[in-house]
Amino acid sequence: MTTLQLQKTIERHFASGPAALGDPSAMTAFFSLRAAIESGEVRAASPDPASPLGWRVNTWVKQGILLGFRLGHLQEMSGGGLSFVDKHTFPALRFGPADGVRMVPGGSSVRAGAYVARGVVCMPPMYINTGAWVDEGAMVDSHALVGSCAQIGKRVHLSAAAQIGGVLEPVNANPVIIEDDVLVGGNSGVYEGTIVRKGAVLAAGTILTRGTSVFDLVNGTILRATDEQPLIIPENAVVVPGSRAVLKGKGQEWGLSLYAPVIVKYRDDKTDLSTTLEDLLR
Repeated sequence: MTTLQLQKTIERHFASGPAALGDPSAMTAFFSLRAAIESGEVRAASPDPASPLGWRVNTWVKQGILLGFRLGHLQEMSGGGLSFVDKHTFPALRFGPADGVRMVPGGSSVRAGAYVARGVVCMPPMYINTGAWVDEGAMVDSHALVGSCAQIGKRVHLSAAAQIGGVLEPVNANPVIIEDDVLVGGNSGVYEGTIVRKGAVLAAGTILTRGTSVFDLVNGTILRATDEQPLIIPENAVVVPGSRAVLKGKGQEWGLSLYAPVIVKYRDDKTDLSTTLEDLLR
């Protein structure tokens, strides 16, 4: 089955709603999609230079993942002396030396239907959800989460406890995208379809959402999401957690300030020197 044929089949079964239950061809189509995601043949969002965002959401792939949840039944899944219960359509992925993925022992899990490229390092405990794409040379550090359909680029470092939100629904919504060579600091969170462009650095504790305003001190601008596009962090931006004063009402009276991420500089050679620790750990 070609990719186009698979797409049309998935769309047909997704549109049929409950009628897909018990249909062997629907289950066959889902398993074909799951295998195509795991092999890297298809993905929930793809680079697209023709798109205003540089990315195209593949709605039918998200529909196929949702179809898998609809078709799945609860099943006990055991391993390593532990017991789990989940939809039988989404077991945990298993890796061997030939896959080239370094899965360090200690409670990590990758759900079926995710793509994890060669050279990825997974430090325990971490979790990669279905539909996610984690590209070559990325590191997913301890307690980090890669949400459903999130896209993680090459050589990205997700530091300890970094949270990359997933956007599975609505199916036409942009997932969180972390482009190549981004460093996401510890305890940072990127949510609600935010795009972090190549080479950016998010300092520890940075939180980015659709409703977050980012203050670019270098260019004197304020970055916000709009009705047409998500929040976008520019290429090579260095973002740190900051605050802005409340200038009216009780907030001013009490001397309060609100969280505000700030772009303090754009990445240069000195910034790169501070991230060479990644190479030493590989």
